Amino acid sequence: MIGHRHAFGAAALALTVVIGVGASAATAYDTAAGDSVPAAARTSDHARLRAILHRLTTVDGGPGALIETRDRRGGMVLTSGVADIRSGVPVRGDSRFRIGSMTKTFVATVVLQLAGERRVALDAPVERYLPGVVRGHGNDGRRITVRQLLQHTSGVPDFLAHLRPQDIVADPLAHHDARDLVNLALAHRPDFEPGTGWRYSNTGYLLAGMIVERVTGHGYGEEIRRRVIEPLGLHATSVPGTDPRIPGPHPRGYVRPGADAPLKDITAVNPAIGGAAGEMISSGNDLNRFLDALIRGGLLRPAQLREMRRTRPTGGDDGRRYGLGLESRPLPCGGVSWGHTGDFLGYETAGGATSDGRQASIMVNLGPGGPDAQSDDLRAALETALCAEGPGHS
Repeated sequence: MIGHRHAFGAAALALTVVIGVGASAATAYDTAAGDSVPAAARTSDHARLRAILHRLTTVDGGPGALIETRDRRGGMVLTSGVADIRSGVPVRGDSRFRIGSMTKTFVATVVLQLAGERRVALDAPVERYLPGVVRGHGNDGRRITVRQLLQHTSGVPDFLAHLRPQDIVADPLAHHDARDLVNLALAHRPDFEPGTGWRYSNTGYLLAGMIVERVTGHGYGEEIRRRVIEPLGLHATSVPGTDPRIPGPHPRGYVRPGADAPLKDITAVNPAIGGAAGEMISSGNDLNRFLDALIRGGLLRPAQLREMRRTRPTGGDDGRRYGLGLESRPLPCGGVSWGHTGDFLGYETAGGATSDGRQASIMVNLGPGGPDAQSDDLRAALETALCAEGPGHS
């Protein structure tokens, strides 16, 4: 789920490929400037991406996949596999999907905008904005800052660690109130003293969403629409609240409940289980436009963008570092990508952008229950896209 890619445990990692997979398809657009790029380079880059998507939707068991790439000269969409395992209809290039934890980047952007307006202080205690909310079992909002919520350094337990994924899958339309999920987490001791460690916590972003509401008088979803979605014209992006539907063209979302279990359709789900930590819907094109605007300073003032990009290591061996709702990863061709990954019922996603104007976003319509190789494929596709030399790349 949100930040827990393979939540059904080790047994779910043994994949049995039981679905038919359609052939890869490519759609290019806005490539008028692409004639300056050698045809051999374009063909090679596209072939590598097609090979990764084909592996993702065959050997590694994903029903369907999509990647959209863009730079200053244009972009392209590649798809592979099927949007519906029953009908066999292929994945559309303009598909919408649940983006899971990529929601966090939108939420952090709004909080940082409020910081730029001097309505939120990043190093103020959470208690200032949510008096009495973070209390109990050693959790204390007087000792936790807003910055620590956004950077996963608060020590606040992750509510997902105390829910059974099987229960969520069994009743995907059940409503989960954000305050109840926060209280579920706070019934347990902190993971560490605030500021002394790093551990991913969806609870921190539920609290961030509550801070936005307390400061503005509007729900975080309304503020995201007003401050990000509408100014950028992100017509495929939405904050659904409790609506279980995905508007517009979309692939069905699937989970695999066990190693030998067939895929289960979980397209209709009450997204309140994600809330400000992971409820949003978007498309490859919209995610790329959002990341581009964010990285080049179109959404935040310079001081706040610098704060967002002040990162710390996450403890892994992959070079990943986490800022405020934004992570950086080294690219094999040099430099870093800025973006986020996302996992929600039915989908796994990832997006990245570079400071010189390249973006890529990818989706597979399976999760949880996919193998580690699925996440490896998504990362490999992003790196290939962001390092490529063909049209849509620089």
